[in-house]
Amino acid sequence: MSLIGDVRLVCLSDMYYLKRNIVVLVATSLVTPLLYLVAFGWGLGDGVTMEYDGRDYSYIAYMIPGTVALTSLTAGFTTVSNKLMIQRKFYESFDEMMLCPVTKSSIILGKAVLGIIKSMLCSFFMLALGCLLTDDMSVTPALIATVATSCVVFSLLGVAAGMNVRDLPHMNAINSFVILPMTFLCGTMFPVDKMPEVIGYAVRALPLTPSSECIRAAALGADYPWISLLIMLAWGVLFFFVARHGLRQSD
Repeated sequence: MSLIGDVRLVCLSDMYYLKRNIVVLVATSLVTPLLYLVAFGWGLGDGVTMEYDGRDYSYIAYMIPGTVALTSLTAGFTTVSNKLMIQRKFYESFDEMMLCPVTKSSIILGKAVLGIIKSMLCSFFMLALGCLLTDDMSVTPALIATVATSCVVFSLLGVAAGMNVRDLPHMNAINSFVILPMTFLCGTMFPVDKMPEVIGYAVRALPLTPSSECIRAAALGADYPWISLLIMLAWGVLFFFVARHGLRQSD
């Protein structure tokens, strides 16, 4: 069968799951970014301006693109990683799928589809909310493409984690030591330049940083950081091959 046909077969059960639970899945993924928006945007950032690309923006306009990048991470990663890990460890359906005549690439991409769709729904909701709250943002084809790319990358991260993590405590460790630090440090709420130089270099290497930079530039009409886009795509390729390694270990 074709790659697209195989991916469709792999993701079909996840699509039924999404259809039955779409309201709950989307609502729960929006709680965290909305809390950040209220706490930081209106609570701490009311009346604050941020300089970006030589212009002054309200803090709301500055942080919403970062919140969109954060939403693509949390919504794309959490559902895929936890669901896939549970399927591997506790349900025979994953073992049965492994016996089907589909390629490993189809399994990886098929399992990422749930995270991609869910994170895109949540991210575009946050973009629409941002456009209502500030006039500095504009939705362009470049912004839509960048958000979609970010959703794909972080959904692949979810597949990579779900394929390689042994149990729930190890998954919680990834959330605590990888996902949570990226939430606050990767340019979502404040510029990376504000950090000490050594820490700044480390933070710029994390995948959420180029995502925040690209989405913010596209949303605010700044010069697009093509190098950051290439870094984000490189992370996506790496996550794909890490997921493939985990899938090979499951054979």
